[in-house]
Parts: sequence; C-alpha cells; structure tokens
Amino acid sequence: MKKVTILGIALALCLSSCSEDFLNQTDPTKVGVDVFYKNEEQVKQALSGVYSQIQGLTNTAYLFGEFQTDNTTIDLNPSDRGGAGGWEAFEFGTVNSGNNEIANLWNGYYAALYNCNLTLEKMVDATMSETGRKEVEGQLKFLRAYMYFNLVQYFGDVVIVTSTLATPDPAFDLVRSPQADVWAQIEKDLKEAAAALPAQYANAADKGRATKGAALSLLGKAYLTQKKYGDAVTTLKEVTTLGYTLNANYADNFDPAPAKKNGPESIFEIQYQGDNDLGEWSNFEYVFAPRVSKGAVTGYAAGSNGGRNVPTNDIMATYEKGDLRKDISLKPNFTLDGKVYPVPYVSKYNYPHTIVNRTNTNWPVLRYADVLLMLAEAINEQSGPTAEALGYLNQVRKRAGLADLAISDKVAFRTAVLKERRLELAFENHRWFDLKRTKTPAEWAAFMNAHGAQERAKPTVDRGNVPFNSTDYVYTENEYYLPLPAPQILINPKLTQNPGY
Repeated sequence: MKKVTILGIALALCLSSCSEDFLNQTDPTKVGVDVFYKNEEQVKQALSGVYSQIQGLTNTAYLFGEFQTDNTTIDLNPSDRGGAGGWEAFEFGTVNSGNNEIANLWNGYYAALYNCNLTLEKMVDATMSETGRKEVEGQLKFLRAYMYFNLVQYFGDVVIVTSTLATPDPAFDLVRSPQADVWAQIEKDLKEAAAALPAQYANAADKGRATKGAALSLLGKAYLTQKKYGDAVTTLKEVTTLGYTLNANYADNFDPAPAKKNGPESIFEIQYQGDNDLGEWSNFEYVFAPRVSKGAVTGYAAGSNGGRNVPTNDIMATYEKGDLRKDISLKPNFTLDGKVYPVPYVSKYNYPHTIVNRTNTNWPVLRYADVLLMLAEAINEQSGPTAEALGYLNQVRKRAGLADLAISDKVAFRTAVLKERRLELAFENHRWFDLKRTKTPAEWAAFMNAHGAQERAKPTVDRGNVPFNSTDYVYTENEYYLPLPAPQILINPKLTQNPGY
C-alpha cells in the first residue's frame, strides 16, 4: 500500500502523574502528538497511517464477508485443529464472544477510528493549503463512514465515537448507539466527504485514495441497505456521471500490473504493494491456495498455503454456461506432480510476483459494476423491473459473455440481481451483507441452515475423516449479528451483549 499507506504512524499518548524527572523525559524513538500534526506533510502521514490500519482490517475480512455465507468453505487440516475455535468458527456458524478473531475485529476498528478522529482534531491547527485540508478531511470522513458501515452490519448497535477522549475514564461510560443513529452518522460523514473530495486527484501519486465517487458509491450503498430506494437511485446516478466504465476484460479489475491497477472500473480499493521489503504487500493468493498445493498454485513451494475461502460446490454450480467470470474467479482443482487434486480455490487474486508471500494485488471494495447492480436493485424495489433497471443489469451480464435478461416480475428481478451480485462480486466480501440486506433474520437463518445441510451431506472438500460437530452449520436468528467480544463487556458492562450469546 505504498502510494496510500507508506508507513503506519506510531502515535503514543503517555499519561503520568509521577513527578520524578527521569519519568518525564521524552522517548527519542517516538513522536508525541503534541509535536506532530503541525503541517500538511505530517497530517498526510497520519492519514496514511489510517489507510494502513484499514489495510490490516481487510486482511481477514473474508472471514466475515465470505466464510459466513454459501460462497466459501475450508480445506481443513485433519492433523492440526488449532483454528477450530478461531477462524474456522465463521465457516461453521459456531462463533462465540470469546472468539479471538472477534476481539481483533472490534479492537482493530476502534483503534483505526481513534487515529481517524485524532487526525481530524489535530489537523485543525496545522499549516495546510485549503485544497490539502479539504482532501484530507474528506478522506478521513469517508474512512470513518466506511468503518461504521461495516461495524453496524457486523454487530448491530455499536459505540459511536467521533472525537478522542482526554482521559480513559469516560470510556467506561460509553454505550452502544441504536443502528439508526449509526446510519445517520454514516450518511453525514459521506455527504461531507463527497462535498470535499475531488472526482480525481491532480497528483498521480494519490491514485487509489478515496474520491467523490467513492463517497457517493458508499452513500448509495448505505441508502440501499436501509431500503431508502429513492435516495439510493439519486445518489448512485451521480456516480454514473463521474467517468467510470466497466473494464472490457473482467480480469483487469484484479490485475496488479501498473497499467491496470486502479483502472477505469475501480472506485475504491485497498492498496497493496508487493515484490519488496516495505511491509505493504498482500498475500491473499497464499491464504486461499489449497493447503497441500505447495507451489502448484502460487509458484513458490516454500510458501505457506492456508486452504481458506474455498469456493463451494454451490457457487460453482450457480455460474451459467459460458460465464467468462468463472474461470477468472476460481479454479475447480489443481495439479501437483502429475496428479489432479479436486480442491477448488479462489484464483482472481493470483498473479505473478517475485517474492514468496508478497503479492502486489489490491482488494476491491467498490467497483462500477457494483454501482450498476445496486442501481438495478434500487430501481426495481422502487418501480419494478423497468427498462432502465434491466439495462444496468444487462451491462454487467454482457461483459460476462451472457445473454440479456428480459424480466417483468419484481420478485424474479430481485432474485436475478442478487444472483448476479453473487457471481460478479464473488470473493470480494459482499455476500454476507447482501444476504442480510435482502433477508430477515429468520429468512437468513433458514437459508444458511439449508446451505449447511447441503455441505454436511456432501462436503465441497474431503475432511479427512474429521467428523462434523453437532453444532456445525446450525444457525439461529441471533447469528444475524456477531457477538461483542467478551473482554469488552468485562471492561465496560454498560455495552451489553447481543441476544443469544
């Protein structure tokens, strides 16, 4: 993430009541908040630190966006069950409040929110150009809204923090705000971000930062999620005037080659830079590679392969014949030493790289295809399957090599759009939010139980004689939201836990 997150900034706030001089000395290895944020360069460094934290949150986002759905499963290791109580729980629906991934999720988001708020506060007194100030403030508000957009769907009611605390004491009085208030904060931040941000940056080095199009696209998605269909249509149509187009080749959306990265379809993606020792690389190719594939998938036998996010039999069977996206998004097997192994894997992030485990592939968050499909969905919900809605849907299908659809029934169109989103945006962490947006908790639980029964009857990947537990793939309505991490409730009982955990 070199362009956007050159380095994570280490900012430490040291509180002490000791009077001894030696305890009041400044640590020469750290930059204190009181002597930082003085000029535009320092403020932009702090902004890069927030982007870096978002990058870290993205590294495990597949656990929540894909694992918890019918899209992906696990190539589990029969001889090592160390992940059973952690990341595997998201696949099998056995997450509880003591899950370490939940703690990391909550802590990571609120740490990033703290630095976001701190930078917004400190930059007020910094020496900056007016243009620089507007652009940084707009990016920070977009990032804050993006974090809350995820948090409110992960946990439901969450704590809203838009300022820093001078002392730790008030933190023990924080309570969860109703979802309506969280959505209101998201809308406010995104409207202000859209007003402040440019459609494009004048400096090529800023390519990949949040733009006006990113703010409007996320605002449209926020409206759609809340079923404010008229607002969603109006906002998303603004995005269509900003110059975005579909790539002619679907694969170009994920190709990290300089001529293709952050291309004409890209609205916002998490930036990574591999092939170096700068610490900004991605490694999704290795995380998603079949566990025993060695170098058959990644090209480096020395690399550690995760066997995670395995495409399910269900999604592989959902692609229509001739869909060009299927072979780009996934492979049904791999060949090693002349033997074919029937273990599927996500392939859309697999590209040549020069250093093992250090890839250059970005993670897409908002693409123009997503905007077109959201527009189709919102128009249908508002007015039925109009010619305009069909046009947006069929633009995406045409790029995939598929025939136009002609649908006159609102319910049938809703089903078609959701299916198209599943395949167009496969393995990009949209599926769980799409299912939640289009289903009640009871409908979601029934849907996932049906998927679980299918996986139990015929697992996508051989489990090596590891039996299912009685609780695997058993879903209840309360799992529509994740539990708050137990340590946070112990620290502050006023937070309260989600029902059922």
